[in-house]
Amino acid sequence: AAVLARKLGYQRMSVLEFGVAGGNGLLNLEYHAREIKKSIGIDIEIYGFDTGEGLPDPQDYRDLLYHWKKGFYKMDVPMLQAKLKTAKLILGNVKETSKDFFARSNPAPIGAIAFDFDFYSSTVDALKMLDADEKFYLPRVYCYFDDTVGTETELYNDYTGVRLAINEFNEA
Repeated sequence: AAVLARKLGYQRMSVLEFGVAGGNGLLNLEYHAREIKKSIGIDIEIYGFDTGEGLPDPQDYRDLLYHWKKGFYKMDVPMLQAKLKTAKLILGNVKETSKDFFARSNPAPIGAIAFDFDFYSSTVDALKMLDADEKFYLPRVYCYFDDTVGTETELYNDYTGVRLAINEFNEA
């Protein structure tokens, strides 16, 4: 995404992470953003979306009630905030925090998004952000989705979870 941004003449771009948990992903993104800046001169803004309280209550069967439980992946917010150098945490339920994210943050064009909300319902809400004005995105946005392939414990499929959210988004 940074190479694309550079080729298109951008000086900066953004990366989003949906589902921060302990923060290792954001810290890793910060490291790679510094290396990319040294290498090709693109500034990368990083935004991490999370409740801070772990997973919320599952909404219905599509959230894989048999696998995910409320409170999984609770964040130690003060500890993570102390470690982060540039990434910004957007705390709260994405259904709410996504509504004014663009007006509040005015991010550089988004070039990559990591989706790791685990739930169907949260992934649906996060995908709605892709309906924002195209000025907030590079022409191609690289998307990574966790929780799409797993063992017999997860039982991921096209009728529940993240895969259902992706299918519905693509159909729309």
